Amino acid sequence: MRSRKTNIFYGIDWILVLFYFVLIFFGWINIYSATATDESLDLFNFSTEYGKQLIWICLSFPLILLILLFEAKFYEKYASLIYIVCLFSLAGLFVFGKNINGATSWYDFGGFSLQPSEFAKAAVALAIAKLVSEKQFNLNKLNNQAQALIILFIPAVLITFQPDPGSALVYSAFVFVLYREGLPFYYITIGFIAAFLFVATLYFGFLYSILGSIGLFLLVLLYFIYYRNKAFKKGWVKIVGIYLISALFIFSVDFVFNNVFEQRHRDRFNILLGKTVDVKSIGYNTNQSVITIASGGMTGRGFLEGERTQGNFVPENQTDYIFTIVGEEWGFIGSLTVILVFVFFLLRILQIAERQKSKFSRVYGYSIAAIFFTHFTINIGMVIGILPTIGIPLPFFSYGGSALWGFTVLLFLFIRLDANRSYEW
Repeated sequence: MRSRKTNIFYGIDWILVLFYFVLIFFGWINIYSATATDESLDLFNFSTEYGKQLIWICLSFPLILLILLFEAKFYEKYASLIYIVCLFSLAGLFVFGKNINGATSWYDFGGFSLQPSEFAKAAVALAIAKLVSEKQFNLNKLNNQAQALIILFIPAVLITFQPDPGSALVYSAFVFVLYREGLPFYYITIGFIAAFLFVATLYFGFLYSILGSIGLFLLVLLYFIYYRNKAFKKGWVKIVGIYLISALFIFSVDFVFNNVFEQRHRDRFNILLGKTVDVKSIGYNTNQSVITIASGGMTGRGFLEGERTQGNFVPENQTDYIFTIVGEEWGFIGSLTVILVFVFFLLRILQIAERQKSKFSRVYGYSIAAIFFTHFTINIGMVIGILPTIGIPLPFFSYGGSALWGFTVLLFLFIRLDANRSYEW
């Protein structure tokens, strides 16, 4: 037993590790294709973006070893402290942060920058797992539900006001994790209603949305008064409360959209909703992205042979739009392969989460599966034009050291927790 605990590689799920290496390798290949030029094809030119990404990949290995060095119990014991440190790192951006492309989301350390929101996801996943795994914790109780939602709400608000609403959106994925652990289904229903009200408010405007909600409220009121008078007498407070919350939500959507979002965010939503047609400025990336993916055909144009990739038709295609390179150079077959690798990667995480003896490990596993799924789904949807551009990277593919390290921490924390499942806690 003692020798097993001193061997940091004992019990590791090598299938997940293999998925990790496959994804970062193929991701780097596409970053290389996006950023290499005729003057700079040297694989080890560290002044280029593909060279810098290679440095981040190499530095991931000591980070992985550091994660594996700690006992799994350490992450459960100090989950709350890690979460608090995460909140301070997010709040500190408003004082010490560096503004890049309109968002104050980075700390600048001279030669490199770090984005704390990428690491906050792991901290929040640990905090949620810690809370839910406590003895006698029941998500059917209102105060317990409030605790869980507050843990998600605080970092989401701090990130939204950077402003980085795309990264904040990821925290909505935790609702499905909480549902898996006993959160009542009506929260999922509320989520879909909120999404509907959000879209309706953006499409019709604040005034029409309020008038529509008033009309709907009156219809519901008349129905209960006429057909279910007894039910109305017992539940009129809930009915009025739901309406008031809906009206407040509509107001908050309008306020955030017009006062927190920047013009670029507003433009992207307006284009997606069809209120604005723009293929030359704010809608240029999405339009070119769809054309570039379609140009790859069935088998693609070949590595470094993508005319639109090499011609930079999609600006910054090494970050959020990196899937366009996969589509053009590797075609439908390559794109489908990448999607299937991600699907099997997610299924493997879920399979491992289910076999956990520790509730803490299981909840954390489901949390990272939800996070990876949200990033993967939104990024691909954004690139093919069915979702707005909101700045969510494709895990292990998109250029950026913070994103790579953030996803690496997420995954290898779970690998470490899983490796410990056969020990006595």
